[in-house]
Amino acid sequence: MSALEEILRVAARGDGVTASGRHVALTAPGDLVAADGAITPGPHHMVPPCRHFPECGGCQLQQLDEETLARFVGERVSNAVDGQHLAVPAAVRVHLSPPRTRRRAGLHAARRGGAIKIGFHEAGSHRIVDMRECHVLAPELFALVAPLRKMLSRQPGKIAVDAELTLTDQGVDLALKGLSVEGLSAIEALLDFARTQGLARLTLDQGYGPEATWEPEPVTVTLGGVPVPLPPGSFLQATADGEAALIAAAREWLAGAATIADLFAGLGTFAFALAGPAKVLAVEAAQAAHLACKAAAGRSGKPVHVLHRDLFRNPLQPAELDRFAAVLLDPPRAGARDQIAHIAKSVVPRVVYISCNPASWARDAATLVAGGYRLAQLRAVGQFRWSTHVELASLFVRA
Repeated sequence: MSALEEILRVAARGDGVTASGRHVALTAPGDLVAADGAITPGPHHMVPPCRHFPECGGCQLQQLDEETLARFVGERVSNAVDGQHLAVPAAVRVHLSPPRTRRRAGLHAARRGGAIKIGFHEAGSHRIVDMRECHVLAPELFALVAPLRKMLSRQPGKIAVDAELTLTDQGVDLALKGLSVEGLSAIEALLDFARTQGLARLTLDQGYGPEATWEPEPVTVTLGGVPVPLPPGSFLQATADGEAALIAAAREWLAGAATIADLFAGLGTFAFALAGPAKVLAVEAAQAAHLACKAAAGRSGKPVHVLHRDLFRNPLQPAELDRFAAVLLDPPRAGARDQIAHIAKSVVPRVVYISCNPASWARDAATLVAGGYRLAQLRAVGQFRWSTHVELASLFVRA
């Protein structure tokens, strides 16, 4: 090993890598690393903007400049393609969500040494990094951290609470799990907190499932111009900015398709954006999301038909898929192995695959290519800024 080694790239888990294969945390391409681990910052090494980095597990890559961060996001996708020996159509276009745009987050709170700590867990640990600033959360979410810390400090006994914060049309939806509230005065104090903070909804889970304690008006999130009821715990794209980038790709690639099957549709993120003039079938297994999408579709008048169906246990068959001009799917992280196998046997002209896991996507992409599809377009989206988590949008066409 020479006296100094240069960091050449950033690996999937965020470590810098040298030509010899040495992995060094918290480095950027162009940094020089000595044998004893001392780092000389290079031209792509930034001063992290947040005081909590790198202890806070919410971010892993704040040492990278914008150019290198975008390259990392793009390479996470292109490397997954290479791993399956697929042909990349062109350079992967990358979109990064700006700082302070995250509209949903899961925080943890606990009493430690008589004081309440609230924030993300330290990387690889259950220790909570007490959040005093955050450069990824939307300001409306971060503004609730200090009042929530103060409210929890007044609660008696042991505190170990999970807090889910989501920005909705009506404001912040706060869901607390693990907080025990007993007696009229305790409930009134909690309602006062919700009222004072202007919460859209306050949900408590004391071990029997989530129950809405405060909800002045029905909570919604607008998708494709349609207000959709938001059931507690429902999936929502991490940023409105990232959602818009994914939708823009889908709209561009599916332009002119008269009928579209939206699989794993959730609340209808893509269904409502694509509907009109296209007719869209929105297929979802989760009952709460299905019912919310169905209610919104009925009120909107958009040509969206909603189907309750578990696509893991009962995927759409080729004969069913062949009725559509296009298919869009946005499955969970595990991908959609069985449903993809049926799509590969269909004659659907265009398939748009949205994914939050390049590895499972690449496996499914290989199945589509083996079935006669061609990977025509590919875009990477970094919604979870400064994180190793990457999403993508892809277009497959019948060869």
